[in-house]
Formats: sequence, structure tokens, C-alpha cells
Amino acid sequence: MSGEVSVRAAEVPFPPEVEDFYPPSLIDGAGPWLTKITLLVGLSIVLIVFFFLFAYRKPKLVPGRMQWLAEAIYEFVRNRIAGDIIGPGGVRFAPYLATLFCFVLLNNLFGIIPGIQFSPMAHLAFPAALAVVSWVMFIYVGARKFGLAGYLKKSLVLPAPLFIQPLLIPIEFISTFLVRPFTLSVRLFANMFAGHMVLLVCALGGFVLLNAELVFLRPTSLVSWAVGIALTGLELLVAVLQAYIFTLLTASYVQGALAEGH
Repeated sequence: MSGEVSVRAAEVPFPPEVEDFYPPSLIDGAGPWLTKITLLVGLSIVLIVFFFLFAYRKPKLVPGRMQWLAEAIYEFVRNRIAGDIIGPGGVRFAPYLATLFCFVLLNNLFGIIPGIQFSPMAHLAFPAALAVVSWVMFIYVGARKFGLAGYLKKSLVLPAPLFIQPLLIPIEFISTFLVRPFTLSVRLFANMFAGHMVLLVCALGGFVLLNAELVFLRPTSLVSWAVGIALTGLELLVAVLQAYIFTLLTASYVQGALAEGH
């Protein structure tokens, strides 16, 4: 009997490994591009597009529930992020920021949806790609307003004595053009990666305890699962908060690029 229990426990993939974040191809011979992660990213794009199209297919003066939800999301991003951070000119960035917020939020929520339970944002490549898009955008809007040379001068040359500029300029260059996309992507990735690992440990740990050879340890599997359920609620808050922070920081970088000076 103990041998059978040992075999069952050995079949449980515990502890989780980094390889769990690199799922195999869904179709043999399709290469590394068609995986669960890329499928979820594509699904999120389709869902967002169809949600807004469906919500505004027959707009009404008194909105229904879906139209109200779509308008609430867009107005929140337009007024509370684009308007408050960038200023009156931020309205023209609201479509991108609203799309960015919805995309990050939905992909974050995939991590707590039963049957999916994995967020593409827990894979560094996707937050990094979004951070690069935001990085290119704030450089572009700054160069378009001030000219490339003028934007670089505004961003790198601080109102300080000339003798200290050789020290300040490299620091400003690193912090503005190198550190920003790195921290923007790593912040989102680290939070979603850590949250997924914690939930995975609670779920798989419960199965390991349930199959433990020591009988008195088996009831503690319920504790592991209860903690996982409680942390799922926390992960929901983190998913929303990280989508908001990513969008807010993008707007902040755009505002800095458009500002007249330090």
C-alpha cells in the first residue's frame, strides 16, 4: 500500500520548475510559436476587440450594462490616467493607454481563471515587448515636439554647473533611456511570476500532502488549498493594480517627454 502511495505522490509535479513557464507547442511540428502562452495572447486580443465592438454596436443615450462597462473603462483611463498625468493633451493618448490597460489586465486575469491559470505576463518576453512599445512611443513624441537633438538636450542636460555635466549626462541617459523599459517590464513580470508560483505551490502542495505516506498529514492538504483560494483573491487585486501601474507609468513617461523642461 505504501508503495502505491509513493507512486501516486511521485506523479505530482512538485515543486514547480521554471520549465513550467515554457509550455510545449500545441501542435507537433508547429514550432515554438504556437503554445498556450501565444494562444492566450491572441485570445485576449480577440476578446478585447469583440467586447468593445459588441458594446458599441448600438450605442444608446442610456447605456446598457456592456456599453456602461466599456465607457467606464475608457473614461477611467482617459480622465484618471491620461488626463491627470499628461494633462489636457493626454486625450490623444487615451486610446492607446486604454488598450494597454485592457490588454495587461485581461492577460493578468488569465492567471486566476480556472482551467487557464497562467498569465502570459508571467513570461518576461511579453512585458518586455509592451515596455519597448511604450519606450519607443515616449521617445517619439518627445523627438516630434522638440526635435531629436532638442529632446535629448532637454532630457539629459540638467540645470547644473558645467563641470558636473559629464557625470550627470550618463546618469540621466541610463535612467531615462535604459532603466525605464527594464523596470517597467520587470515590475509586471516579477509580480505575475511570483503570484503564479505561490498559487502553484499551494495547489500542488495540497495534492502532495493529500498523498503523503503519513496519514495525519493528509488533512493539512485542505489548509494548503484554503490558503491558495485566499491568495487568489489577493492575486485578483494584484492583477488589477499591476495593469494600472503599467499604464500609469507609461503615461508618466509620455508626460515627461512632452514637458518643457526639468
